[in-house]
Amino acid sequence: MVGVDYKLTVDGQIADQSRPGQPLEFICGTGMLLPKFEEAILGKEPGEKVAFTLEPKDGYGELIAEAIVDLPKNIFMVDGKLAEDILFVGSQVPMSDAQGNRMMGIVKEVGDETVKMDFNHPMAGKTLDFEVEVVSVRDVTPEDLQGHCSCGCGDHGCDCEEDGCGHGHCGDHDGHCNCH
Repeated sequence: MVGVDYKLTVDGQIADQSRPGQPLEFICGTGMLLPKFEEAILGKEPGEKVAFTLEPKDGYGELIAEAIVDLPKNIFMVDGKLAEDILFVGSQVPMSDAQGNRMMGIVKEVGDETVKMDFNHPMAGKTLDFEVEVVSVRDVTPEDLQGHCSCGCGDHGCDCEEDGCGHGHCGDHDGHCNCH
């Protein structure tokens, strides 16, 4: 079990960071975090700091053009009315595909007849700059394993939210899984 304080900078802006006194804790080697993130802190002791950059291929991949699609506006109807409260540029909308797979899409454009949605991971195509300090390293306890979520957060389709995964799961401290 490793606890880290971290700051993630993307395009010169802080994209995510741990809160003071609330390190991100994770079981190393279980795929909860990006493999190259774990590799960068492997062997580090409490108090050690490391800064590293992950290129898109080692982070969330490149942008996939086919994952940006135009959808008919009428699929956003709820009880016969257009769900205008979610149809604005930047809105994250949970959706399902024809096979029932859940995914998160970001509204890119709202047209007269269609809505352009981006189903890429929000960090796809981004270079990730991390500053990390290891604050704790200890053996995993049976209690740690009890709260471990098996939601498969490496698949970019996680929707585990607050179902026992633990505060800080997948790199987010607000209880919502951001898949690392």
